[in-house]
Amino acid sequence: MPISRLLIIDDHALFRCGLRLVLQAALPQATISEAGSLEDAMRAEDAQAPDMVLLDIQLGGLNGIDGMAVLARKWPDVPIIILSADDTDGTVRAATQRGAAAFVSKAATAEHILQVLLEVAGGRHTLPTPSGQVEASGKPQFTPRQYEVLGLLSQGLTNKAIGRRLNLSENTIRGHVQAILAALEVDNRAEAAFAARRRGLVS
Repeated sequence: MPISRLLIIDDHALFRCGLRLVLQAALPQATISEAGSLEDAMRAEDAQAPDMVLLDIQLGGLNGIDGMAVLARKWPDVPIIILSADDTDGTVRAATQRGAAAFVSKAATAEHILQVLLEVAGGRHTLPTPSGQVEASGKPQFTPRQYEVLGLLSQGLTNKAIGRRLNLSENTIRGHVQAILAALEVDNRAEAAFAARRRGLVS
């Protein structure tokens, strides 16, 4: 499903505007709308349903977690992607239970946020867990796409080659690699491959 209409609901105007500009540059064909609250989003009763919603949790008035039910009633077939600075286990679990299609930390790169949007649009709902979260065992928990990138990276493929293999842009792969390096707490690709093998993340 191509992304033709996207709605961002976030009460931080600067963040909301910045994210819209970045996504608009990557999705020039899309109409990207903004709302500072769920109430504002709901006020447009005759608005055409978006293809998906990027929803912050910490909103003034009705918060994002409780507001998911409101959005689901208005647009039952529209996937909701939670975007939040709070990526604790409890918050992720609450979003999962309410039916979030994906969970993205506000600390994620713009490339990662875009990739999550594209995966959800393609019907490949990502696990609603924060990117690069480390479990109690010390094992990083990546998205399915990041595991794919890590596996190919460990085979020595360049970003361009990985992009061709996965049909993704080189910039998107670069964003995934940066997230992987940060999660593994390493400085370069060689160290990432070594750490991944040592931790049993790749064969």
